Amino acid sequence: MGEATIEAYYLEDRTFPPSDEFRRNALVSDDALHKEAEADWEGFWAGQARELVTWFKDFDTVLEWDLPFAKWFIGGTLNVSYNCLDRHVEAGRGDKVAYHWEGEPGDTRTITYADLLDEVSRFANVLKSLGVQKGDRVAIYLPMIPELPVAMLACARIGAPHSVVFGGFSADALRGRIIDAEAKVLITADGGWRRGSAVPLKVSADEALEGTSTIEHVVVVRRTEEDVPFTEGRDRWYDELMRDADGDCPPEHMDAEDLLYLLYTSGTTAKPKGIMHTTGGYLTHAAFTHKYVFDLHPDTDVYWCGADIGWVTGHSYIVYGPLANGATSVIYEGSPDTPGKDRLWAIAEKYGVTILYTAPTAIRTFMKWGTEFPESHDLSKLRVLGSVGEPINPEAWVWYWQHIGGARCPVVDTWWQTETGGIMISPLPGVTTLKPGSATFPLPGIGAEVVDEQGNKIERGGGYLTLTRPWPGMLRGIYGDPERYKQTYWSRFEGRYFAGDGCKIDDDGYFWLLGRIDDVMNISGHRVSTTEVESALVDDQNVAEAAVVGAKDETTGQAIIAYVTLRGSVEPSDDRGEQLREHVAKKIGKFGRPKTIIFTDDLPKTRSGKIMRRLLKDVAEGRDLGDTTTLADPAVVDEIKKRAQQSPQED
Repeated sequence: MGEATIEAYYLEDRTFPPSDEFRRNALVSDDALHKEAEADWEGFWAGQARELVTWFKDFDTVLEWDLPFAKWFIGGTLNVSYNCLDRHVEAGRGDKVAYHWEGEPGDTRTITYADLLDEVSRFANVLKSLGVQKGDRVAIYLPMIPELPVAMLACARIGAPHSVVFGGFSADALRGRIIDAEAKVLITADGGWRRGSAVPLKVSADEALEGTSTIEHVVVVRRTEEDVPFTEGRDRWYDELMRDADGDCPPEHMDAEDLLYLLYTSGTTAKPKGIMHTTGGYLTHAAFTHKYVFDLHPDTDVYWCGADIGWVTGHSYIVYGPLANGATSVIYEGSPDTPGKDRLWAIAEKYGVTILYTAPTAIRTFMKWGTEFPESHDLSKLRVLGSVGEPINPEAWVWYWQHIGGARCPVVDTWWQTETGGIMISPLPGVTTLKPGSATFPLPGIGAEVVDEQGNKIERGGGYLTLTRPWPGMLRGIYGDPERYKQTYWSRFEGRYFAGDGCKIDDDGYFWLLGRIDDVMNISGHRVSTTEVESALVDDQNVAEAAVVGAKDETTGQAIIAYVTLRGSVEPSDDRGEQLREHVAKKIGKFGRPKTIIFTDDLPKTRSGKIMRRLLKDVAEGRDLGDTTTLADPAVVDEIKKRAQQSPQED
């Protein structure tokens, strides 16, 4: 048995079992699914594939595993667009709402499954008319508007893998992804709305296309109605192309292992990786996890995932999982504080949202703003809350449970990655006793273990999170670079997928994610996770959010530098900083005390809500900043640099 590799200090002993009422109505209220999967995990996934997915031709082989390359449901044919749309319409559910869409300026659309099928079929024919054939790659660079899922589903319908590029990415990022995928068509918009301003996407798209050679056509959606440059012969308006398009487009019969999409990792430290997801296994995994993790009742639930479709969360849990399950979802275009800080709660009340899935960074922002904003709206229809993106601090978990969920909604904290395709570690809300801050246990059919430096399994304590067997939604490789795939994910521990995340297991066997191992600090010989120090800081009632980095230190190897955002009207001071240092020392030990606490009104985050600790480390060590183009608000970093120069350090 291995020894703990990352030391685990933060203790959380509060527990929240499912209520009797929730358990009574839950899809799963016992351990039957886990037992079924433990008895025969390949058979378990085959059963889910046949129950949740409609196949044109049934598969004859469940899994072919030639480590590290997997093929699932071999011999089967299907179409993802058909599974998301046609089969619901054919079953008489065409009038059911697929999406309630809300634009930031307040414009809305209600889109039924029949509406969506019609628009997707017409746009699929538009793509064909532009020369797109099965196997051609299509780049998509759009804001959060209905045309984004339409474009994805149209690509899936004709068998053209899509590469969605997040609308907040720069022209350089878009260019690199177009070149790597050798995309044939680009779908973009004149712009999108963000905090009351028009974001000029077409201008960035034109800049990105300089130096590319494969794009033959650019389709432009009218959104902001701003004047944009137009290249005759290459650029076409979406609405004009759609006007005469045929509404009948039979779905291509795709092999289970045909490529569905590419999604590039952000590439902050190296060339972005084109993660490959295929058809049958991915759809099975997305549909299964969406149904059971959120206890989905499609006839009565209104589901809202607050992510951007440009990230994998949006692919799996705004588009493919919910539509495959026939769910009604909410999509919102803009910022949560426009026109006011209650915008999300107003939308949740308006559409009667019952399931909400969002990021810990968003939750901590809501904490900072205060409880008056959610309290001004009726959120009584909520029944399940979800968390995604990075480990959630226990205090943020409890705040979410109490102030958003009314102390009645289970919180499903989910761990997964772009590479996994779908959720891997998560509670099942009708079964699992919850612990704030813990993703709890691997889902049925998933093999996960924590190991030490040598790859030995750890039963208790901290180490490295690994996956021990293939799963249907797993990446099939890095586009055009199988050797990098092997080296990146399968070389550190023999026979295991290594996720790059630290994790600890407590005395009850619960999994607690500790963030990226790159973020583990070495303090006087102690291997300390940034997540644990951040959780200790946020445990203080005055703190809304904290980010911690390790900076070089001659005495201790690394010193802990903490960036702290206080709640509401709480004022920063030297005394407050010292009180927080003592609080951390009490929660996890004196070695965990930050050397410096820098109070800041905000933290540098991407528009997906992830804190860019790399930039905070640059500030702490006095380096020039790296790429800041993906930040939601680049001005935040300049303010933090100014505060850092003024902050006293502990001797």
